[in-house]
Amino acid sequence: MLDDLPLAFVYWKGIIAAGLESGNIITLGGITGSQTAVLSGHTKDVRSVAFFPDGTSLVSGSDDKTVKLWDVQTGGVINTFNGHTMQVVSVSISADCTIIASGSIDGTIRLWDIQAEECHRIIKQQNQSNYVTFSPTNPQQFVSTSGGEIWKWNIDGHKTNLAYDGTDIAFSPDGTQFVLCQGRDIVVQNCDSGTIVAKFHMVNSGPSHCCFSPNARLLAVATRNVVDVYDVTSSDSHSIKTFVGHTGSIISLAFPSISSLISSSTDGSVKFWQMDTVPRGPTATDMTSTPLVSSLINQVVKFWGTSSSSIDPAATDLRSTPLDSTPIMSVALQASNGIVISSGLDKVVRTWDILTGLCKASFQVPAKNRWLSDAQLVNGQLIFVWHMDDKIHIWDVEKKELLQTADTHKSAVFSVKISGDGSKVFCLFGESISAWSILTGEAVGEVVHETFAYGSSLGVDGSRIWVHSPQSEPLGWDFGITNSSPVQLSNIHLLHPGSTKLWDVGQSRVKDTVTGKVLFQLAGRFAKPSDSSWDGQYLVAGYWSGELLILDFDHVLL
Repeated sequence: MLDDLPLAFVYWKGIIAAGLESGNIITLGGITGSQTAVLSGHTKDVRSVAFFPDGTSLVSGSDDKTVKLWDVQTGGVINTFNGHTMQVVSVSISADCTIIASGSIDGTIRLWDIQAEECHRIIKQQNQSNYVTFSPTNPQQFVSTSGGEIWKWNIDGHKTNLAYDGTDIAFSPDGTQFVLCQGRDIVVQNCDSGTIVAKFHMVNSGPSHCCFSPNARLLAVATRNVVDVYDVTSSDSHSIKTFVGHTGSIISLAFPSISSLISSSTDGSVKFWQMDTVPRGPTATDMTSTPLVSSLINQVVKFWGTSSSSIDPAATDLRSTPLDSTPIMSVALQASNGIVISSGLDKVVRTWDILTGLCKASFQVPAKNRWLSDAQLVNGQLIFVWHMDDKIHIWDVEKKELLQTADTHKSAVFSVKISGDGSKVFCLFGESISAWSILTGEAVGEVVHETFAYGSSLGVDGSRIWVHSPQSEPLGWDFGITNSSPVQLSNIHLLHPGSTKLWDVGQSRVKDTVTGKVLFQLAGRFAKPSDSSWDGQYLVAGYWSGELLILDFDHVLL
């Protein structure tokens, strides 16, 4: 059980925002589950969060009696709205982004004018206001729940029709339908006519939360710690899939797509569920066997960002940069120095702080648009190497001077990598791996192979190197044996002494070499990094999208 429990969450186009018991709000990547930001400002539990329709801003309600408006890009507070006399338990934003509605245990709904930064109207209810939500298409209308009744309102404070019985309501994304939780019944109705579209009956107990899929065909319903999914268009009143896995009550649901679902619970977890077939798949997959989804809130070091050269990265949090920037071609993990080093196709070398996710410094280097390159901190010097014109070029990044060149006499180079101890630079050719001294530029070793070709990549650890190929098992050699030719490694799984976890580059997963169990696997667009680095604790991956991912496995519950 986690100490800092998620109390509410909302999803918007690949971003999850979760309100926590501590008063913080964290944002998470909806694909990787990696943490992108922490928004600090509330002093007590955050009970409700809502994204603006364009995703640029976020609204939250808290037990500290305030409503806060946040800038998602910077993580800063735009405004704090004071007025409620008790806990704020629900917030919503009008479709035109002009009004915030907040519901409170004090029995009032407050409408806040965002531009005027003041309370626009106060609506009093007989009981505490448990939930408020605007129509997704009509900025003049919203609904509220109170005392087992659901009311529809105009923003002038007048009710538009009689109340419905129910404890929860959700609109379809197109605003044409809404669903009511009424005792043990789930009722889907047309917004304009009130005609019942579908009705489902819960056998054991009444539902607590519900939501529509993006196409409004599927309906997810939470009952205690179980989620049932229904097909609204089907004549069959039975659920098409049941998801079981939470140990605490489910508090929020969201459909990221028509075939996937996210749920959060009082057990401290956020779970991702994937349906094999839509809409009538007989089975579904609980993706929570991997740490990035089973322990989202429990991870400590997680972020993703970009290496855009159009902004100053030295003052930019990773979360604030766009996702269409220059591809990251190499990453180097140096946990002892608390940094990650990346270089992009624009040949800008950047150093990133592992704990904060902030770019510490950036440097332009030569050989722009060269794919075959790497960068690393070597004895206090930030070194960049690249292969061009049958030569290896060794460059001091901070002094902006060429240190060495080494003739390779070969043009068919598949990968270039600095050794983990910073003493050598390796080149993977079509038939061999060769090494040169960083200090002198002299050749210091070579091994011949016959199994690796285009698509292969190099990994390093100290003086050892191994090659990953799409077609065969990885092979490794130790180039650091004194007065000896490179020695082939008999078990590359033991490259990190004391750790039984192996990063499988080809499959983008971490395996336990003792049990053979897959402990972690990247999914979606993060499944195939352009480069990665792993030391048994930290996993670093760079992507063609310009994003950088870092996971700390000492803070993941495996």
